[in-house]
Amino acid sequence: MSKVVQYLFLLCFLTINACHVQKTEKAKTPEDVVDLNALIIDYHAYLDSNSEFRKTNWEDFSDSLIYNRKSAVQNLLQVSDGIDRSILNEDQLINLEMIDYFLKDEQFNLDFESHLFPLNAEGGFLTEMVYETQSKNISNKEDADNYLEKLNRVPSFIDRKIELMKRGIEQNKIHPKVIVENCLAILDQQINVEIEDSHFYQPFKTNKDYQEKGRELIESTVLPSLQKFEDFLEEEYHVHALDEVGISNISNGKEYYEQRVKFFSTLDMSPKEIFDIGQAEVERIRSEMEAIISDLKFEGSFADFLEFLRTDSQFYAETPGELLNHAAWYSKKAEEILPKYFGKIPRLPFTVKAVPAAIAPTYTTGRYSGGSFKDGRAGQYWVNTYNLESRPLYVLPSLTLHEAVPGHHMQISLAQEMEDVPKFRTRAYLSAFGEGWALYCEYLGKEAGIYTTAYEDFGRLTYEMWRACRLVVDPGMHYFDWTREEAIDFMKKNTSLSLHEVTTEVDRYIGWPGQAVSYKIGELKIRELRKLAEESLGENFEIKEFHDLILQNGAIPLQAMDRIVREYISEKSQGK
Repeated sequence: MSKVVQYLFLLCFLTINACHVQKTEKAKTPEDVVDLNALIIDYHAYLDSNSEFRKTNWEDFSDSLIYNRKSAVQNLLQVSDGIDRSILNEDQLINLEMIDYFLKDEQFNLDFESHLFPLNAEGGFLTEMVYETQSKNISNKEDADNYLEKLNRVPSFIDRKIELMKRGIEQNKIHPKVIVENCLAILDQQINVEIEDSHFYQPFKTNKDYQEKGRELIESTVLPSLQKFEDFLEEEYHVHALDEVGISNISNGKEYYEQRVKFFSTLDMSPKEIFDIGQAEVERIRSEMEAIISDLKFEGSFADFLEFLRTDSQFYAETPGELLNHAAWYSKKAEEILPKYFGKIPRLPFTVKAVPAAIAPTYTTGRYSGGSFKDGRAGQYWVNTYNLESRPLYVLPSLTLHEAVPGHHMQISLAQEMEDVPKFRTRAYLSAFGEGWALYCEYLGKEAGIYTTAYEDFGRLTYEMWRACRLVVDPGMHYFDWTREEAIDFMKKNTSLSLHEVTTEVDRYIGWPGQAVSYKIGELKIRELRKLAEESLGENFEIKEFHDLILQNGAIPLQAMDRIVREYISEKSQGK
């Protein structure tokens, strides 16, 4: 039995004992706080055991790992359910709510066996391997030994993925063909590359002592394993893959999607509610877009204007460097507004980088990759420089506000700097909060004067429309039987996104059910609460104070954010 498995069994034993010493009555005593503190310690031990496992392996979902995780999660939830929430202060309540939120989601996915379909349009676990190697440094012998061991385990890791996906075929928990085809393209990029250019080789570039060993291991072990997986996808899995794109076409797929909507929104919302909100938002934003077209005195239809934006060379960079330079300039422009709108600004810097070539062709237009003072790594604002004719410059202000500052970089970095909170809170990420905040920052850019031309303002609206369309096409495909073509057509008609971006985005939603709804739902909640605070407080409303309040607890469920803002309004109204 490995040390990791032994550790998990020990964790199960500890948490079972914790359950036995619970009170038999829910008395309002400090014992509930003691139970919460013990739960936090056990939860951190659970997270650390998973982290320790990942040092020398990728997550293979072995039968023993699944069994022990199920046992540990069940026992931790048993403790959580026994704690009286009514006596907890706000910080304690957030701690408990977030542990409960993550554990219940993990329990659902383990029971549903989501690991039987581990891919998505951007590669799934294949892309996670890129993330884990792209910015990894080998600074000492322990780092090198751990990484070499990890590479040695790639064949067993890939074999396990194949085994699980074969089980998925038997249970009708299988990916659509379009996801498989995207992953085949990603694998081709990863396999047909010079060893020195492979993302698996990148960590060795910081330590010459291990380069030869790393090169040999990648050539003899890693790349043949990826080739084996590519052969499996192409020759066996693709035959069984679904023609339909919605998750409702797998076994118990509608139940799965309903849970994903609740998880990603952090609210008790149904797919129908999401769909209806999306339709209303699309109509509202469309009217604002048409007003800009009218002001520009453009002669032609809405569709003609979108075609003009997609094809006129004035809106596109000629080289990857030019696109990155524009992104960097907008980053500095965005930083200028921070002191006016925020009382607390993070210490960690960020840089602008291109999306790694290994994943760029099927990747979204941009993303944030977090940094760390501890690891000596700045935050990274990724910009996709692949297929430049699909990357319009007029959306860069919105993209920068979203991915860099005051969006993801600021929110995530401030969370990392939080003090006197459990460790998991500093690195937790909830999509409705994080993506909702980043989309709100695009809206804030209008107020702050970031958009200086009508085209940039139209770019802001097309990004907002993009997120509103998600509320329609995501449940449309996964719950209401829309085809991929219907989703692409809806996005194409309502946004000025390039056709390449529209296609990659729709494919992203196909492979990641429910996540796409989080952006707009989170943004709408923040705007709703800001409006409530402004109307309730009048002259006493302070924008810096409001923003700091939203960010001060890190990523939290929207229900918790709503409760905190309403309490803040009540106390400030009473002069407290």
